[in-house]
Amino acid sequence: MITRTDVERAATRITGHVRTTPVARVEPGIAAPAGELWLKLEFLQHSGSFKPRGMFNRILAARETGELPAEGVIAASGGNAAVAVAYAAKTLRLPAEVYVPTTAPAVKIAKLRQLGATVVQHGSEYAEAYEAATKRAAETGALFCHAYDQPEICAGQGTLALELLDQIGELDTVLVAVGGGGLMAGVAAALDGITRIVSVEPETAPALHAALAAGRPVDVEVSGIAADSLGARRVGTIAYDVAVRTGVQSLLVDDEQIVHARRLLWDRYRVAVEHGTATAAAALTSGAYRPASGERVAILLCGANTDPADLVG
Repeated sequence: MITRTDVERAATRITGHVRTTPVARVEPGIAAPAGELWLKLEFLQHSGSFKPRGMFNRILAARETGELPAEGVIAASGGNAAVAVAYAAKTLRLPAEVYVPTTAPAVKIAKLRQLGATVVQHGSEYAEAYEAATKRAAETGALFCHAYDQPEICAGQGTLALELLDQIGELDTVLVAVGGGGLMAGVAAALDGITRIVSVEPETAPALHAALAAGRPVDVEVSGIAADSLGARRVGTIAYDVAVRTGVQSLLVDDEQIVHARRLLWDRYRVAVEHGTATAAAALTSGAYRPASGERVAILLCGANTDPADLVG
């Protein structure tokens, strides 16, 4: 379990290693709410997603306690967590080995290699890459950095929410895309008792939605256009516990709605994000979430490691 205190400690620890990303207040025409709409432009973070917040916190916390081995770090990811750990490792001058599924986008693989990480493509899903990475970590003694289900990872991701409050003050609702749930867990812990958190997932990758329905994390089938970043078969234990404790609302959107939201973000605001990120916006554009009159809503635009070619024309 993580709390706001854990997030505040993470914010102190990672200061100087991550960017303060901007927010933009936009006209509410994206879904015609009668209140205020803000976009948190977290895709401008180092490595193109929110993930360095958690990775720096995980690695620096291990260094503080003397648990950071000379062998460096290992991670498994659909792409963004791998890029983040590679970036953090390069910054901190550590070796990094990353495992990604064979379905990971070429743009993410290219970035990993540019950052100097050893890249291993294994399996067609995140779960298969994860199994191989944990086995390798046990063999080498390297520090395993989970994509979403370690306390330091979740707390680091939650620093985004503290930053958001500092930038725009009081908010009624934050919309966040969920895969394994690390970002949602950190944000919900940071804003517990302050702001409503609405999780948004693809219908074809409903790990949190299924867990809340079952009363525990369960395996789900994963497919669809956003599976490269929201492709966890099972929501993290930390994320599930935080969601239950804080009353996170869960919504589902389909692939067509995700594609539409991504294109609309580009057409209206010239914001190019990946499909997983657009999933959060799809809650508004599809009408799955309808703000009340006067409601202050923020959408976390959390990643942009995507090929923008299909946004033009």
